[in-house]
Amino acid sequence: MLLHKRITVLFFLLVFILNISAQDKGKTVALKTILITIEKQHQVSFNYTENNVATISIIPPKKTLSLKKKITYLEKRTKLFFENIDNKFINISDKNTTEPKIICGYILAGPENKPLEDVNIQFLDGTHTITNQVGYFEFKKEEKNDFLISYIGYKSKRITIPHLGNKDCLKILLESEITELSEIKTNHFLTTGISKSTNGSFDIKPKKLGILPGLIEPDVLQTMQQIPGINSIDESVASINVRGGTHDQNLFLWNGIKMYQTGHFFGLISAFNPNLAHTISIYKNGSSAFYGESVSSVIAISSNPNNFEKNSFSAGINMINADIYSKFNISKNSFIEIAARKSITDFVETPTYTEYYNKAFQNTSITDFAQNKNIGYSSDKKFGFYDITFKYYKKIGLKDHLILDLITINDKLNVFQTATINSTVQSENDVLSQKNYGGNLSWKRNWNNLNTTSINAYSSSYKLTAQKNITEGNQIVIQENTLLDNGIKIENNHLINSKFIFNNGYQFNEIGVTNLDEVNSPSFYRKIKDVLRTHAVILEGIFNDTLSKIYLNAGLRLNYIEKFKKYITEPRLQFNYGINKHLNLEILGEFKSQNSHQTIDLQKDYFGIEKRRWILSNNTTIPIQKSKQASISLSYSKNNWLLTFENFYKKVTGITSASQGFQNQLEFLKINGNYEVLGTEILLQKKINHFLTWFSYTYNNNNYNFPSFTPPFFSNNFEMNHVFSWAGIYEKNNIKIALGSKWYSGRPETTPMNTEINTSNPAINYNTPNNKNLSSFFQVNFSSTYKWETSKGIQYKLGLSILNVLNRKNEISEYYRISTLTNSIEEIKTFSLQRTPNLSFRASF
Repeated sequence: MLLHKRITVLFFLLVFILNISAQDKGKTVALKTILITIEKQHQVSFNYTENNVATISIIPPKKTLSLKKKITYLEKRTKLFFENIDNKFINISDKNTTEPKIICGYILAGPENKPLEDVNIQFLDGTHTITNQVGYFEFKKEEKNDFLISYIGYKSKRITIPHLGNKDCLKILLESEITELSEIKTNHFLTTGISKSTNGSFDIKPKKLGILPGLIEPDVLQTMQQIPGINSIDESVASINVRGGTHDQNLFLWNGIKMYQTGHFFGLISAFNPNLAHTISIYKNGSSAFYGESVSSVIAISSNPNNFEKNSFSAGINMINADIYSKFNISKNSFIEIAARKSITDFVETPTYTEYYNKAFQNTSITDFAQNKNIGYSSDKKFGFYDITFKYYKKIGLKDHLILDLITINDKLNVFQTATINSTVQSENDVLSQKNYGGNLSWKRNWNNLNTTSINAYSSSYKLTAQKNITEGNQIVIQENTLLDNGIKIENNHLINSKFIFNNGYQFNEIGVTNLDEVNSPSFYRKIKDVLRTHAVILEGIFNDTLSKIYLNAGLRLNYIEKFKKYITEPRLQFNYGINKHLNLEILGEFKSQNSHQTIDLQKDYFGIEKRRWILSNNTTIPIQKSKQASISLSYSKNNWLLTFENFYKKVTGITSASQGFQNQLEFLKINGNYEVLGTEILLQKKINHFLTWFSYTYNNNNYNFPSFTPPFFSNNFEMNHVFSWAGIYEKNNIKIALGSKWYSGRPETTPMNTEINTSNPAINYNTPNNKNLSSFFQVNFSSTYKWETSKGIQYKLGLSILNVLNRKNEISEYYRISTLTNSIEEIKTFSLQRTPNLSFRASF
């Protein structure tokens, strides 16, 4: 029995010794390689000097060990000291050093302790160092006694070495330098996620966006229409009117790419994936000199995140489309982001789709065929759209960033219609497609903490094609509008001191536009191609004094158009002054120009659905459009009350009558003129706990001046004299509810002088242009979302919206034409959406 016990003890002792021996004879790996493996597995960052780790090789710890146990293992094996800071940063130093020769630290900012990269650390002897991508810095203590920390946008801080007795690395928090201005900057404008900046822009953060009436997704083009002064007179995101301007006069940028198609479903939903964008900046006036080629607003959409985020995936569906989004880090310094969205009309036609279809295609040639051929009529329609975006981001070293952005937008409609008349079958096949492709390659270099350079090379391609095949006469009609916009932009930023920034740059653009019209019977062919090349030199100075509460941005853009050998000077101004803690004054101004715009040759072009085609100025019959605008506003904020009052003046010259969508006596005229707008925008907002309510009012006096027409002065087609909006929003925990309404005076129309026509020479005799207004528009919208999260961290979001809750029949346009069947005047009316529900569901991982 005793022998048996001894044998058992010896056996286990032998196993233990062999195990230790086997472990000791395991393969050793360089410590630096082990650290890289741990960084990837545990999402941490090691900071060390090469001298401390270069010569050390050990047996790696087991991968199954926790981070804490791995650090303990490494300390025992290496005799190094490992300092773990919040399981994010781990500093490695030599244990044998009795007094630390290295001073190290992390510079962080914000409530989330976000690391700040390239922070300048200045020493008294004139030397300096900067922080790396995780905010880390270090230097030898005996050589430096104290230092000054400075970073643009944050308050400087002085640190004295004798006061530092702790061996651990410092954690230094910087305070935002705009703290004093935060009280005069509107952080919750209309809802959470929308703010008004000191440079005059409205900034939208879709991922933080609250809720607005009628919206259950952060659709940028729908959201911006809630801002006073921005409307769509025909309820379309492809026809957004900013202070009385036309849609094509707005500059839409997606990651630096100019977009020429902004809507799916021919204007009823935004072409930009609402679950993708990180920041949208909207300028109604006073835009930076780096923005050109527009005479109205600027909408700059950026999907560039400020820092690396964890891998994520989400998918969603509503009653129009389904989408997916994925972002994954390839390495510590690079990631890929992909998003795709597609209509679900291939599988099901929902009530929402039906209402959208009826709205989009009323009074077009698609429905005209049905109205004129109402005997034995049948139709087969197929409509679909999709958009795809791709981003690749790479950080190269500590100073360089490389970004590649790609986007594609595609809409296609195919309608086949047949009618049997007197035993004869007649048919018509209509195909309409609209596409916009774009790409941008961006490189940014941080030369030091005072100077940066960014270079963007971009391209945008747009194509609108319509083909009509009519069996009667075997006629084929083809229309095509293509545009190619290539460019390069260079921007340099120089921080002169804590209050002054100087920016300069250069931009080159080449825009080519082709318009094709072709008919086989009778034979007709017309193809027109134009190309314009422009150069621009940009200068901009920014003064920002947070103590005196003054912000001033004065810029100048000098354009040169090669073809016309013409220079155009465009000054820009942004001025913001905090009069006191609650009252703020803002003055904005700008001169701008535009060489490309949309025109309408015939109302039935492209089936009357997307009848606008892009053209270029020729500096004679098609002038260069130019604008000048000035505005002054006051905003008062106290005790969760917000009151803003803004007056503005805007004038745009060089417009053509064909670009304004006339459907009266000016429809077939080719004359040039201008329009002037004088207006006021008011917003009153109050927040009470979880409830936010606001009321806005906009007044516009918008008039044309066509000198060669009599009378030369009359109301603008896009004039909305009075616009009232109201919303009540409730947000608490995971539930959000919004109810709102909008009322505006009817748009102008031109009526016939009489209802009778001369049958031998049928023509409509009109009153003076825009002599009357339509009935007022009134709509009530509702939306609600609910979000919850599972124990596994999966987030779900359910949304419900109802547009036009009261199902009011709102007339949004009216025109007249001569009926070919009755040879009499017909009154054609277009109406807004009827009551339209929508449901959405989203899951995020």
